[in-house]
Amino acid sequence: MLLLVSIGGLILLLALLILFHENANATEGYKLRTLEHQRSALLLEQEVVNMQVAQQQAIETLQNDTRIVGMLSTYKAGYIQGNNSVAYQPVN
Repeated sequence: MLLLVSIGGLILLLALLILFHENANATEGYKLRTLEHQRSALLLEQEVVNMQVAQQQAIETLQNDTRIVGMLSTYKAGYIQGNNSVAYQPVN
């Protein structure tokens, strides 16, 4: 009789351990799915922002920008020729 009670208790203990383990796995799976959905939403948001940046940087947008339209064009621009250095070099 004592043997049957101890075997029953052992089976009950193992069943409870399995139940707790499965519950922990289910909880982790739920957290993982939630994080995957958040990641997908953030990737979609990043794509939208990248498209907006590309649209703002488009040449037509830049050409129609009031700040750029208001700029003056250069008159007789001078360019550096050869291997001359632009940086200041003090004379010794």
